[in-house]
Amino acid sequence: MTKPVKILAIIGSYRKGGIIDRAVEEILASAKECGAETRKIWLIDRPLSFCTNCRSCTQKEGLQHGLCVLEDDMESLLQEVERADTLVLASPMNAGTVTAVMKLFIERLVCFGYWPWGTPAPKSRNPVKTKRALLVASSAAPSVFARLSGDVTRLLKTAANLVGARTVGVLFIGLAAQKQQQELSKRSKKKARLLGQKLAEGK
Repeated sequence: MTKPVKILAIIGSYRKGGIIDRAVEEILASAKECGAETRKIWLIDRPLSFCTNCRSCTQKEGLQHGLCVLEDDMESLLQEVERADTLVLASPMNAGTVTAVMKLFIERLVCFGYWPWGTPAPKSRNPVKTKRALLVASSAAPSVFARLSGDVTRLLKTAANLVGARTVGVLFIGLAAQKQQQELSKRSKKKARLLGQKLAEGK
């Protein structure tokens, strides 16, 4: 009997119940119906400090991520990331990019790089991508324009790469702010559920 796929969603939105939240809920619900284990984390609920770029976490060689000198919730969050088979990384577009809290999280992922003093650039501790990642983003602008003009998906993919995950899908929802309390469109809901099924099946 195969073990159920463990899916962890990390949400960088500030609005619970908003478009990003609803899209992720559809993905996770569909995956759970197909036998996956799911968990959702809101970055706004986790006390995370700003990276000071001291690079202490990048000095020791090895496959495991480096330890940060800051005492906050990042290490426990990274342990949950490492236990997961698949990640759902989600953020709305704010001012052309990911939210500040998602950017904070991505900056703290420098611990997955080995960058001793004297070397020109970091290298991945473990370049083999053993996990999978699904990226979820939204924008008030049409999706085609938003994806061309902003860098949300690029930064979310960067985060996936840093933690050793290959991106297997993207759900980008455009025109996501036409109403104050906007519903997820039937098209987006259908795609979200198909992606959830795909994740549960390990595809």
